[in-house]
Amino acid sequence: MVSPMCFLLHRKDFCQHRVISHSYCEHMAVVKLVCEDTRVNAIYCFLVAIAVATFDITVIVLSYTMILRAVLRLSSSNTQHKAINTCVSHVCVILPFYVSAIFTYVTHRYGHSIPQHIHILVANLYLLVPPMLNPIIYGVRTKQLRDKIVVLFQRKRI
Repeated sequence: MVSPMCFLLHRKDFCQHRVISHSYCEHMAVVKLVCEDTRVNAIYCFLVAIAVATFDITVIVLSYTMILRAVLRLSSSNTQHKAINTCVSHVCVILPFYVSAIFTYVTHRYGHSIPQHIHILVANLYLLVPPMLNPIIYGVRTKQLRDKIVVLFQRKRI
């Protein structure tokens, strides 16, 4: 789904200014460097974004529905609590990814008054925060690791 975006851009003429205003090569930043009409690129990018978001949301909702149905059938409330905590941890990891991805996409399309440094900051957060949160959120849930972190912080205070 992403490869056609590259081929659509490859056919276009770029302006003299060829510096991307991001810290990595983001598709919409490259599209902004094109001197020609980019409506086909914008339409295709929009359709891909809708398709990916629809697929992701559908799979996530179906998965959580099946998980919650299975969890509610468990006899032990302690086991139910642990399973739901795992689901909440997962949501805490994926939510920043999707929120920042949607913000990045919408601001590229409609947020022309938003300062460039905000675009760059959110785009970098979109790439960096979810992978950084993943081990923290899941690691803190591990009792042995949590106990060692508490001991480490207690030593720092003394």
